[in-house]
Amino acid sequence: MTATVGVVLFPGSNCEFDVMEAIRRLGGDARIVWHGDRDLGAVDAVVLPGGFAHGDYLRPGALARFSPVMAAVEAFAADGGPVVGICNGFQVLTEAGLLPGALQKNRGLKFLCKTVSLRVDSADSALTSEATVGSVMRVPINHFEGNYTCTTETLTELRRDDRVILRYLDNPNGSVDDIAGICSAGRNVVGLMPHPERASDALLGSSDGLSMLRSLLTAASGRSTARSTLDPVG
Repeated sequence: MTATVGVVLFPGSNCEFDVMEAIRRLGGDARIVWHGDRDLGAVDAVVLPGGFAHGDYLRPGALARFSPVMAAVEAFAADGGPVVGICNGFQVLTEAGLLPGALQKNRGLKFLCKTVSLRVDSADSALTSEATVGSVMRVPINHFEGNYTCTTETLTELRRDDRVILRYLDNPNGSVDDIAGICSAGRNVVGLMPHPERASDALLGSSDGLSMLRSLLTAASGRSTARSTLDPVG
């Protein structure tokens, strides 16, 4: 049974089709989930893509957090389902309380659009299980508010529990502890500012993001198998 990834479309999202194309290229299925839906449907993983949900009014993710679909995303995550927030999606996950901390304006107050080097610091997450700890990836960033911040207590917890999964080698935005991506205590909810879907083919300048997308499909396949066992007709 092919794993299905639901990609949530908020008004202002602009990376949904990039994610879907990358997932399909790897053999998965991908479908749009409208932000106004209250049901995710039969999906095995969820991606909150990049963009400017609701125009980033108030602050990025602040309005998207209250979209009807987020109750379903929260329930899916609580049940162990893999949920990944990329860039704006990461901001939405922090606003929703599915991940700790917050994203603030970049150091230097400049919008950043460039390729950066990331180090994989944990392979124990829904997005890095197919990656090698210590490996370096070249992946694009595209954000103005990607400066990750959190309390000292939260940072201590993230470090202690090996929940910082990606770090910048040359911190571009001022993120505390060079953090580029983190995961939840259950390892199934992941947020990152870089865009793996934009590093999914050599034609894009890098295919380093493929290991992350494969990891997501691996996690989704586990859900797909469980779903087919529970509902052999569906």
